[in-house]
Amino acid sequence: MKLLLLFACLVTPLLAEELQVLAAPDFKSPLDSTWKIAHGTYEPKDGVLVCAEKPENKHVAVLWHQVGWNTGVIECEFRFDGSRSLIIGCDGTTPKGPTHVGRVSISPKQISLAEDSVKPSHIIAKLPADLKSGAWHKLRFEWAGDQIAIQLDDLKLKAGHAYLATPKRRSWIAVGGQTASIRHLKISGQP
Repeated sequence: MKLLLLFACLVTPLLAEELQVLAAPDFKSPLDSTWKIAHGTYEPKDGVLVCAEKPENKHVAVLWHQVGWNTGVIECEFRFDGSRSLIIGCDGTTPKGPTHVGRVSISPKQISLAEDSVKPSHIIAKLPADLKSGAWHKLRFEWAGDQIAIQLDDLKLKAGHAYLATPKRRSWIAVGGQTASIRHLKISGQP
């Protein structure tokens, strides 16, 4: 019975309501002013966003979408083209300034959900994966209150933590290592 309840949690989406589309770039033209490259390179080309670290940054490549939301969904397809990680998360604001709230981290061998009330991030759920380089993978990352969930191809994972309810001021995409490609990106949310 416990196994059945766990399985039901993993396949039940967090969000049933329609959310406002906040971003759906076509990646055929430059990103609009709601986006900011913090590190690395993010180049739209023929419907695909090509992402990579810059060695001189000594930091994963980071792209901020500077529109806040408290409930949201980030959907895309991505491909590892030599990169070792794709991370999608959100930042909030504290009296000390912007701070990470939570994230999904994807490597070719594992996906994990984490909250950022402590350093390093506290992994609250993880699953093994087998993601091939050069193949497109479909991702849906949901966030509602203190819960986050991911569907990556056929893998599903859900977790919760009180810190995840922190109001979000922006979302971000980070790529570690060489190149990764993203297409069909859509960010939907509500304050």
